[in-house]
Amino acid sequence: MGSSFLILSLFFASLASFALSAVPRRPVDVPFGRNYIPTWAFDHIKYFNGGSEIQLHLDKYTGTGFQSKGSYLFGHFSMYIKMVPGDSAGTVTAFYLSSQNSEHDEIDFEFLGNRTGQPYILQTNVFTGGKGDREQRIYLWFDPSKEYHRYSILWNPDQIVFYVDDVPIRVFKNCHNLGVKYPFNQPMKIYNSLWNADDWATRGGLEKTDWSKAPFIAAYKGFHIDGCEASVEAKFCATQGKRWWDQPEFRDLDAAQWQRLKWVRSKYTIYNYCTDRKRYPQLPPECTPDRDI
Repeated sequence: MGSSFLILSLFFASLASFALSAVPRRPVDVPFGRNYIPTWAFDHIKYFNGGSEIQLHLDKYTGTGFQSKGSYLFGHFSMYIKMVPGDSAGTVTAFYLSSQNSEHDEIDFEFLGNRTGQPYILQTNVFTGGKGDREQRIYLWFDPSKEYHRYSILWNPDQIVFYVDDVPIRVFKNCHNLGVKYPFNQPMKIYNSLWNADDWATRGGLEKTDWSKAPFIAAYKGFHIDGCEASVEAKFCATQGKRWWDQPEFRDLDAAQWQRLKWVRSKYTIYNYCTDRKRYPQLPPECTPDRDI
């Protein structure tokens, strides 16, 4: 009886450790000025609580945005965002990483506003070597304008994972062995912006921005960056293999995370380029390792 109990205990302990093996570390929330600077329309950024919280304002004259001070080659990046409330049709709130050259790499969160009562759409995309067209769109399981939620990107040599709070909503694996380019040698800056995109953002441009509701306001806090800082010209991370986010347990999602991702895909996905046979008569090669089908 004693030995059987011990074996069962060890078994369940191993399952528990496996289930937790790929959960990102808790981000360290810091003030805006630690990691970021305004990019444009400085007067449309408002600061609160000593710079620990900011607001981006969009009106009929301009939107605004900010970017990281440094460039990074791999890491874990996150912040809390509260989206534009009410009638946000035509607006886009963006959080993304982008390299600085023509064949750029990019990792995108884009939140597409909507008419009052209609849900926000979260669009993600990945560009590698200048090629994008890998859009996925989901509805969120909450109203992102009611309170803050954390949005995170984990990027290492093996995978890119998009998280909403602690839930993985998308994975993009390194499939260079299948001929798919992967962002591994171009440092990226982190960008955030609020801007008008009513030519495409809401129902393909059918719903226009109602400027009588301006200013549109998105709020941000928790400006976490844990990445390998590098010059724009750097081709490799000097600390590769030594940071928590590029350890072996982060080469893949664990079983529990794959289940949560499957839940998002089955209940909330409204568009996935992997299943769009008009655009892609042949299945893109990365879709199978990413379990998008």
